[in-house]
Amino acid sequence: MTARSSERARVDLLARVFGTDGSGRTMLGIGDDAAVITPGSQPLVWTVDAQVEGVHFRRDLVSMADLGYRATMAAASDLAAMGASPLGMLAGLVLPEDVSDDDLRAIAEGQHEAAQEVGTHIIGGNLARGRELSITTTVLGETPRPLGRSGAKPGEVVAIAGPLGLSAAGLVLIERGREGEADAAPAVRAYRRPVARIAAGLAARDVASAAIDVSDGLARDVGHLARASGVRIALDPTALVRPALAKAATLAGADPLALALHGGEDYAVVITVPEDRLPEKEFERIGRVLPAEPGARLVTLEQPDGTLVPIDERGYDHFG
Repeated sequence: MTARSSERARVDLLARVFGTDGSGRTMLGIGDDAAVITPGSQPLVWTVDAQVEGVHFRRDLVSMADLGYRATMAAASDLAAMGASPLGMLAGLVLPEDVSDDDLRAIAEGQHEAAQEVGTHIIGGNLARGRELSITTTVLGETPRPLGRSGAKPGEVVAIAGPLGLSAAGLVLIERGREGEADAAPAVRAYRRPVARIAAGLAARDVASAAIDVSDGLARDVGHLARASGVRIALDPTALVRPALAKAATLAGADPLALALHGGEDYAVVITVPEDRLPEKEFERIGRVLPAEPGARLVTLEQPDGTLVPIDERGYDHFG
């Protein structure tokens, strides 16, 4: 039987095969939220994201318009994490035979709405026929100072813009037929209509040392940042569970802290930043950056007495 490694290991494998372009124009390559190239005076940021039926979504849980919206916002979120403004989008759609023209129109309307909300347009793409419905979105952006995952320094704070755990709670509530209940609405919307935090990324661009968006779960994604920066992250559990999540988790019969740590598809933006430079209008403090210790877990919860409790970097892994 052929061995199959984790998503992280497969990304590392691809990085070894592709190597670097050798032109000197690539500022950031494989392994970050998006690639950054400098063809001229302003660095360009490119990213691509795929949403595949049966992996990222089920058609019985989202409308076609929601699907187009979600796919577009998921791709745009990578630009938010880089502190970039979008310039344009390309969309590749694989359509099964049972997707009608009305379905396609609804998908496109959702894509267009999301693109408009982040300040750009879908300017081209591709259509193909296939067995499963999928949308692949490429986004081009620009920024004078691209953020990456590798700049966090001990002594800085960890802060977030956007929800935690709400999307995962919303999915559970939809699956259990409880989406119509009053306390479910914020979570259901977070799942069906996530928001790429472009404005927050721009606010952080000139002050943050590192950034990442929360697509696979906070613990997993913060772990990526800690590993790239060579630091350790201590998260404050009291800052992770907000009232909307607590209410939705109660309805879902789930642990709100577990949803905050390990639920994915929130598309919040996490930054590390000197405390005196934190953009408090957009971001809330959720932890701090510590020096790395040999053999120690990179992501921890900090208890009121200062004790650090290691947590698993568990989250979504396509190949885990």
